[in-house]
Amino acid sequence: MKPELLIIGDITPRMAAAFDASFVCHTFTEITDINSFIAEKGEAIEAVATTGHDGVPAPLLTGLSQLKVISCYGVGYDAIDVGEAASRGIIVTHTPNVLNDEVATTAVMLLMACYRQLIVNHNYILAGDWVNKGNAPLNRTIDGMSVGILGYGRIGQTIAKKLEAFGCKISYHARSERSDSPHRYYAKLNDMARDVQALIAITPGGAATKHLVNQEILEALGPEGCLVNVARGSVVDEAALVNALQKGTLGYAGLDVFDKEPQVPEALFNMPNVVLTPHIGSATVETRQAMGDLTVDNLVHFFEKGAVLTPVPECQHLIK
Repeated sequence: MKPELLIIGDITPRMAAAFDASFVCHTFTEITDINSFIAEKGEAIEAVATTGHDGVPAPLLTGLSQLKVISCYGVGYDAIDVGEAASRGIIVTHTPNVLNDEVATTAVMLLMACYRQLIVNHNYILAGDWVNKGNAPLNRTIDGMSVGILGYGRIGQTIAKKLEAFGCKISYHARSERSDSPHRYYAKLNDMARDVQALIAITPGGAATKHLVNQEILEALGPEGCLVNVARGSVVDEAALVNALQKGTLGYAGLDVFDKEPQVPEALFNMPNVVLTPHIGSATVETRQAMGDLTVDNLVHFFEKGAVLTPVPECQHLIK
């Protein structure tokens, strides 16, 4: 018999077809009555497929007594209580590597859009200003600029490689220094923020990094500095960010993630020095297909061979 799978959140038609071929599928897109679901299906569900945004609600994780594996569609998994899962022998997987290039490209796109004033210049034409006022004001180059990367994992290093093509001087802040890195390491984030023109956040979310980019860091970047966030909205103190942009103590912001998605502070909407995108870091057809395939493959591999392809670090010890 096929194992029973609970699907939380949206999946693609390609994923749905693959899941149907290997599992008895249950969908749980609207979590309204968890207790009723647990009472009916709690002893049957052996696997969960979810997203980095939806995660697994705590009562559901507790109530699925036969759960063996959780496959997360996304590289971030802070919406899943991995500690609880690992303590019960439940393996959690995610989808690293397949989205590195796409998220890195999004970060570079936002950086360029800020300094080259892409939206401002687009609107300059639409408003008739090119005809009526002449050439648009000059903007700034990213070529040769100094960029600090907050988080130096797979995606952070990919961002660094892409920026090297522009001759950028790269620094990074992470929990520890990498001996094989050609880039400058800063043990303190505020020191790096003072020394760079732009800061790109790509560190994991969660309690350990909540509001890591605060008023002090934003002021250290300065009135010509730029913050790009392709990490998690929680990494940045959003109120402090709005205040810094309004006061001019921070020059630019390129934001793909927000603290209470899909809600975005309206104060950011009409700022000409801000570029906003709706969490599209990995949102291309090609990358999302690769992510979906890996989400499926982790589950299929587990039930066929007793192992997974890409466990999260906290569950590595559960792999035989």
